[in-house]
Amino acid sequence: MGSFIIHTPTFLFLLLIAMAAAAALVQGQGTRVGFYSSTCPQAESIVQKTVISHFQSNPAIAPGLLRMHFHDCFVRGCDASILINGSSTEKTTGPNRLLNGYDVIDDAKTRLEAACPGVVSCADILALATRDSVVLTKGLTWKVPTGRRDGRVSLASEVNNLPGPRDSIDVQKQKFADKGLNDQDLVTLVGGHTIGTSACQLFRYRLYNFSTTTANGADPSMDASFVTQLQALCPADGDASRRIALDTGSQNTFDTSFFTNLKNGRGVLESDQKLWTDASTKTFVQRFLGVRGLLGLNFNLEFGRSMVKMSNIGIKTGTDGEIRRVCTAIN
Repeated sequence: MGSFIIHTPTFLFLLLIAMAAAAALVQGQGTRVGFYSSTCPQAESIVQKTVISHFQSNPAIAPGLLRMHFHDCFVRGCDASILINGSSTEKTTGPNRLLNGYDVIDDAKTRLEAACPGVVSCADILALATRDSVVLTKGLTWKVPTGRRDGRVSLASEVNNLPGPRDSIDVQKQKFADKGLNDQDLVTLVGGHTIGTSACQLFRYRLYNFSTTTANGADPSMDASFVTQLQALCPADGDASRRIALDTGSQNTFDTSFFTNLKNGRGVLESDQKLWTDASTKTFVQRFLGVRGLLGLNFNLEFGRSMVKMSNIGIKTGTDGEIRRVCTAIN
């Protein structure tokens, strides 16, 4: 009994350390849910109200903000470097230049600076606005750990690291693995293509002279009737910038129909369709669709979990980075 009493404080101390470490792992690397609860308690509400206001007049901000957050995190980590203006910044590149939603972040920052000057980072605003956008398109909410700080460097040349529409599954896996994300995260996060559109120029090559094994010359992994549908929307000599839904029939709703379309050969981007044609990723698509005989996965629930993982890639916390006064420029 005496021995037990002597060692109990040590045991409890170690237990508390273990619990704290586990909590930190769940929250993220230096971030935590409710980071602004005392310094700017209305922060999340201000961001949410701003997103709702913009969404009502332009629903395209939802997929725009989702892509923006993804593109930001995959280049230099989630540090809002994508928001910085300049002649050769990330924002100027093809994948980022035409994204919807930059004005939403700027508006939210203006409102937050009025309420809590110098407190809320642009990186956190983007993470929160992304979550709110998914909810507005009927996705499930998730708790967003906050406490990120903003980066001071933004280089157009580094955007080449982003996953691309022609990437093979192996290349996609490697790009995600390099960021600490596994194969399930890959399929889950690409599932964000359930909302939004793509320009014809990013997939039109699949429709014409792609293969000699199909009568229409299109990518053989595509449904023939879908090819006809897309050829009408994206003629070989037509407007390359025309926008086409990535999730045919459900482009404005956050749901699993994107995966149903992949199963039916109706994935718009080649990289998306490969999630079904490659056996290693197909299983996850099937689990999201509830295929009998496989352990099911709830897409909305898993999406939130993967987003929390992604939103902690390469973050700056503590005294690293800064809290920008305006999101488009370093202090």
